[in-house]
Amino acid sequence: MNPVVYQMPHSPFCISITQALRAFGVAVETREVLYWDRSDIIALTHGAYYQVPVLVHGDRIVFESSIDSQDVARYVDAAFAGGRLFPLRLEGLQAIVAEFLEDEVEGITFRLADPYYIDSITDKVGKVMTIRHKERKFGRGCIEDWRRDAAAVREEADRLLHRFEVTLQYARFLFGSEPVYSDFLLYGILVNMTWNGWNTLTEAQSSLQRWRGEMERLEFKM
Repeated sequence: MNPVVYQMPHSPFCISITQALRAFGVAVETREVLYWDRSDIIALTHGAYYQVPVLVHGDRIVFESSIDSQDVARYVDAAFAGGRLFPLRLEGLQAIVAEFLEDEVEGITFRLADPYYIDSITDKVGKVMTIRHKERKFGRGCIEDWRRDAAAVREEADRLLHRFEVTLQYARFLFGSEPVYSDFLLYGILVNMTWNGWNTLTEAQSSLQRWRGEMERLEFKM
């Protein structure tokens, strides 16, 4: 039975999961969840969860058990990837890198994409509810602040991404010759940042561009 991922298509955490599944040759199905309407997720999880992604595989419904868990990715690893996303020898290093990506890198790059995402919402109620949700978390006027400060936000994003650019100058993937979960997580973050051409990688980020192309063409042989 094919897994079904309930997702927001531009979410970096959803992109990382669906891309990993596709790389392992899994015919994944997706269901789109509106940012301002989580009723499908709430019903599916019997009120236990409201975020994405949620993965349904047969009678299993998999979602994050805490704010810093990786339950969905680890289920994908166990069920479809044969342990290649989370190899034991990299467990400690991946924990460091994944936490940095989730907290620091995604925490700045989404601010480059969100103003464009808000502008793309045509449903008036949906747009207002999305803005209000963002403002409850990040403060009133946060979207316009990010829009106004886009150059400074991009400078900080590029500073954080530079360490991955340097790493990929000397390695095919973040930890060597094969991608692991951290690669898919970084891939999701970059796709989110550049969604619909809203932002682009620069000439100075050529190694990231090369690596992203490899990630998009990736096909594991199991």
